[in-house]
Amino acid sequence: MKRGSGSIYGFILGLFSIFGAFLFEGGSMQALFLGPAMLIVFGGTFSAVIIGFGIEKFLMMFSLIRKAYFPEQYDVPWLIELFSELAIRGRQNGLLSIEKDIDRFEHYFTRKLMRLLLDGSDADSLESIARFEMKAMQERHMSNITIFSKMGGYAPTMGILGTVLGLIMTLANAGSDPAMLIHNIASAFIATLWGVFTANIFWLPIGDKLKQCHIEEKRLMEVSLEGVLALHSGEVPSLIKARMASLLSQNEQNLVLA
Repeated sequence: MKRGSGSIYGFILGLFSIFGAFLFEGGSMQALFLGPAMLIVFGGTFSAVIIGFGIEKFLMMFSLIRKAYFPEQYDVPWLIELFSELAIRGRQNGLLSIEKDIDRFEHYFTRKLMRLLLDGSDADSLESIARFEMKAMQERHMSNITIFSKMGGYAPTMGILGTVLGLIMTLANAGSDPAMLIHNIASAFIATLWGVFTANIFWLPIGDKLKQCHIEEKRLMEVSLEGVLALHSGEVPSLIKARMASLLSQNEQNLVLA
């Protein structure tokens, strides 16, 4: 399965399930896409983000959506194999012999730790720097995730607001053609539909996906830290592989240690 395809398939399934059910019941798509209702929901939600987080965070939101649907992939088992290979060479020829292999590491965090290792940093300094960077990464990621969690709350509220405005207009025209009043009432509830729909199909799932991206990157960083500390201490390559593999799931451990 290609990168991000699962999220896209889930999104398509959500669209089909909700709008498909509406059409099967005899509804019309034209009735759903009402400009005023969508303006209140999307415009109100975006304005709340800008007020709460600032315009910079709002503009960053679109790149975060892309990251959620097309996340970076981390080949942790391959990383463990590479550390094991370098451990063998380091024990035979010394740590400086693996300097040319630093660029084989794809993630900046791992390359940074390897350079610090080869520059002669002690184990405590390596771990302190790594833990500090992992903490900063977590705070940054949680801040981004909070945007979409908040939007999942803003959108339904904006939908209710749109429905209330629509009902106010309907009641203001009381006494008019009953058929027109019924049509206006139905249109008023479209705003609530868009608010709940966008919250549960767009914003909240994106926040959950970004949490998963954070977990995967954090695991890569933890494996990298364990590998660098093991190289520093000159552990036996087989022990290095076993220690790093302990951070993986049982199935992944079986593949790595096979």
